[in-house]
Amino acid sequence: MTKPRAYVVGSGIAGLSAAAFLIRDGGFAGQDIVVLEEQDREGGSLDAAGSPETGYTMRGGRMFEIHFDCTYDLLGSIPSLDDPSKSVTEDTFAFHEDFAWDDHARLVDAAGQLVDAHSMGFSERDRLELVKCVATPERQLDGKRITDCFSPEFFTTNFWWMWCTTFAFEPWHSAIEFRRYLNRFVHLFKTFDTMSGIYRTRFNQFDSIVRPLLKWLTDQGVTLRFGTRVDDLHLGAGETLTVTGLSCTTQAGSEEITLEPGDLVFVTNGSMTANSTLGDTHTVPALDTSAPDGSWQLWHRLAAKRGDVGNPAAFDAHLSESVWESFTVTTKDPTFFELMERFSGSEAGKGGLITFKDSSWLLTIVLNHQPHFRDQPDDTYVWWGYALSGGRDGDYVKKPMTQCTGREILEEVLQHLHFDRTPQILDNSIVIPALMPYITSQFLPRRHGDRPQVVPEGSTNLAFIGQYAEVPDDVVFTVEYSVRTAWTAVAELLGTTRPPEVYKGRHDPKVLVEALETLHRR
Repeated sequence: MTKPRAYVVGSGIAGLSAAAFLIRDGGFAGQDIVVLEEQDREGGSLDAAGSPETGYTMRGGRMFEIHFDCTYDLLGSIPSLDDPSKSVTEDTFAFHEDFAWDDHARLVDAAGQLVDAHSMGFSERDRLELVKCVATPERQLDGKRITDCFSPEFFTTNFWWMWCTTFAFEPWHSAIEFRRYLNRFVHLFKTFDTMSGIYRTRFNQFDSIVRPLLKWLTDQGVTLRFGTRVDDLHLGAGETLTVTGLSCTTQAGSEEITLEPGDLVFVTNGSMTANSTLGDTHTVPALDTSAPDGSWQLWHRLAAKRGDVGNPAAFDAHLSESVWESFTVTTKDPTFFELMERFSGSEAGKGGLITFKDSSWLLTIVLNHQPHFRDQPDDTYVWWGYALSGGRDGDYVKKPMTQCTGREILEEVLQHLHFDRTPQILDNSIVIPALMPYITSQFLPRRHGDRPQVVPEGSTNLAFIGQYAEVPDDVVFTVEYSVRTAWTAVAELLGTTRPPEVYKGRHDPKVLVEALETLHRR
């Protein structure tokens, strides 16, 4: 009798985590797990690449905090590449001890002056609306936007500027997701202006998480097949949901994979970095509005067959509401770092996010600890930024960010800082912008059932993983969410130990008192 095999569609953090849980908890041998990846590289949205000569690039980075229990549990069994005697979790905690954020420049005004962000800037109406949103049952927020729950003045508070740029919320995003975030991170309210409750990995998350996890998996014998797009799943007859085969496209042509009894399939449905495009210092990235990638197309095909696997159109049909742009800057000139450390009062890696709250693009930048890339030379500096409102004309570069070269984006940032060495910084910087049509698609207004259950009712061998599968109480746009879906999928299909419950700080009286005190700061 042949051993069961597992096919994992997508090599993002959800797919890699599913493979790891299959080995760790499910008793699978690595050689019985195949990861099918459409692209020519692993990591999904946790990407990072480049060189000092061409410029480094990373489309983004997710935040961490102390209660990411699933992530730390998994990475606690993965050796660090820097010190194999330590786990990735231990390395992350040790780095936080040495380089915890203590933000003194969270908000900057139009004059380039630091804003006192200790006060949330709330009126009594803002506080009441916030408490009401938190207390409203989730089902009553079906299809609602954040703007449906708050008056216009709420979106001019210090709290909103910090909240939306930390987590990438727009006013038109889902009230359900906003409510979940408020409940999930209520324990962070007290330190939200300093960001001291936010954790970061030692390097970018591809180098610090994906690479060690991938090494561990391949050492176990897991197969990664790049350039393999899964076009369709063949489903068995009857009321149960059983996958009998996969249709794939590879460079060699079409391929059919027939499943045997006991085989499992884990599908990453949807991608927040699908259709991303890069520009460079002198080139504008082109917005790709063509058909989304294979992960979305596969989900659409499944949804056309069955009504219990979610509604992808709720997330991928509104590009104007999910697109924004990030940029990565590489330089061998330390001038910008020196000026920023003086301006912010923090050394690189300890300062956290800096948001220009009056910027028409709503720009945010961060100086990470150097080196931020594992192979980054000592004489090279890398920093990152993004904007949530890049469709508007800039305050200094009079056109939308989405129509700007990397140099023009950097010029806009420097003008907001009012630095007198702008020409030197511009001439010595490589800037790579990344335009991402679906980056916050998981935040779009949705209704109950738009995201499929991790293991749909009646499924015998199919699970959905990643940002577009449904996990009650937890929040999308986090590594924790992807890892939790993977752990849940393995546990439900194989009957193994389930993941720990989502942390609920709102049940802790001390946390609630601190949060209420924060809401009333003046």
